[in-house]
Amino acid sequence: MDIKKEVLAVVDEVLSLGGRACSYTLDTPLLGAVPELDSMAVVGVINLMEERFGFVVEDDEIDGSAFATVGSLVDFVEGKLA
Repeated sequence: MDIKKEVLAVVDEVLSLGGRACSYTLDTPLLGAVPELDSMAVVGVINLMEERFGFVVEDDEIDGSAFATVGSLVDFVEGKLA
């Protein structure tokens, strides 16, 4: 499974980016840089990641730093899957 590709697919779907996320790299900033990524969208991304990857995210497991960049979000998912 290509986790980065799956994470970008989730971000693209939840934020309705129309494929824009496909061009994002691991260094692409997210929170504060992508206007569509507001607090409600963060919840949507977490919910869809839980469905797609089959894990549960507890409230105290995640904070804004996980959404800093594509890479930090991919790292978070990889950590949950490990």
